[in-house]
Amino acid sequence: MTIRTRISPNLWFDFKAKEAVDFYISIFPNSKLLRTSHYLKDSPGPEGEIMAIEFQLDGLVFTAINGGPQFKFNESVSFLIECKDQGEVDRYWNALLADGGKPSVCGWLKDRFGLSWQVNWAPLIDMLLDADKEKAGRAMQAMLKMSKPNVAALQRAYDGA
Repeated sequence: MTIRTRISPNLWFDFKAKEAVDFYISIFPNSKLLRTSHYLKDSPGPEGEIMAIEFQLDGLVFTAINGGPQFKFNESVSFLIECKDQGEVDRYWNALLADGGKPSVCGWLKDRFGLSWQVNWAPLIDMLLDADKEKAGRAMQAMLKMSKPNVAALQRAYDGA
């Protein structure tokens, strides 16, 4: 199922859009390349080069633009991946770090293209928003000490074990 929304992510790459799209499609299920456009004569990019790629990641439509080196990704925007278990956390974490990605803290990482991702264990959001401030605080303190989320350690901290 393709999810077309009125607002969708538009990612600017330094002429590595196709490489990035292929990389992301290989990681996420229900993903595929949809359409590609090319720079024309007298356009702002090299004639014949890919200008934009419409693609979907896990059903959500994105656009990737080969815009050049003017703009870079930073951590002020990231994509959150909610994982059902440690196996999914490990799979996405390792895949997105492949070939030059950089791990950060609290489940954050940058992939080799500089795009920021948050690999998260889905129940953690509810834990952090729990009305029981002690449980929420223990989960928060555990998360702050991690790079890649450790599901068992987060659960233990939340439970006070």
